[in-house]
Amino acid sequence: MSATRPKTRRPTIYDVAKHAGVSPSLVSLVLQSPERVSDKRREAVQAAISELGYRPSRAATALASNRTKSIGLLIDDYRNLWFVDLLRGMESVLSDLGYHVMLADSRPGENRIKDATDGLLALHVDALVIAAEPSESMLDGTGVPTVVAGWRKGVPIGADLITNDDDGGGGMAANHLLGLGHTRIGHLSGADGASAHRRAGFRREIRAAGVELLIAESQGTSEEDGYAGASWLLERYPDITAIFAANDTMAMGAFAVLKARGLRVPSDVSVIGYDNSPLAKSRYLDLTSVDNRSDLVGIDVAHRLLARIEDPAIEPQKTLIEPVLVLRSTTARVTR
Repeated sequence: MSATRPKTRRPTIYDVAKHAGVSPSLVSLVLQSPERVSDKRREAVQAAISELGYRPSRAATALASNRTKSIGLLIDDYRNLWFVDLLRGMESVLSDLGYHVMLADSRPGENRIKDATDGLLALHVDALVIAAEPSESMLDGTGVPTVVAGWRKGVPIGADLITNDDDGGGGMAANHLLGLGHTRIGHLSGADGASAHRRAGFRREIRAAGVELLIAESQGTSEEDGYAGASWLLERYPDITAIFAANDTMAMGAFAVLKARGLRVPSDVSVIGYDNSPLAKSRYLDLTSVDNRSDLVGIDVAHRLLARIEDPAIEPQKTLIEPVLVLRSTTARVTR
């Protein structure tokens, strides 16, 4: 009995050309600029590509066009899922244009951020999205079209900034809890740019209401930081009836502390997060959260990148997107 041997050679552009009855240069033109080819010839080439299972070489395409059709996305921490909607928004614009997004994690540390950035630039990405705190060495510019997503402590020279209004969002969270009658409200904050703006908005509304500021500020914004901050707040202020976390991941840490102390959410303590990440949307947590509209940020980032790729000399802009409060089951009127 004989078995059909699997194909071991990938089809080439020459195979496609022969199958379609055209020249290799015409196949290349269909791949690069299909609008410049007649319908009849374009359809013949596309049919040959489909029948042969041809996959264009990105390296060859990059050599021919001097572009890799790739965008580097530098995020702060894979464990913080706020970037998921940012990526989804970017890809909704970029995918249909043949671009793909390459992720790099840059958890805190000067060298970690620099190494992640250098790794993306070494792959010759056409542009860079910084969704993390840039290192000092990056502030003089990155050498490629760059857009910063979200408030950061610094923005590289020549880069655009597209972010949700974190000051407004922090104030929104404070006013929601104040409106529910809470006056003992703890805030879990971090040291990054976004946390600073969220903290400023929270502080403004809490002071305007004449309520005492109860803030635990950490260096990071991880679940562990949220746990440590919530533990400190409850040790020092055991009468707290609500907690506003700088992001949904920190809110997870607060949940763990409250559970360990036998406190129920929201009966004993209301909890509100920020980002409206997949964590907040999960049926298990069902977390009230300020939606930073990462999807809209991602869409704007993609459009701005495309404009910068076409004309690197355009003036950088700052764009603010309004956040939205998403009410779920973790906040309620004060009962004690």
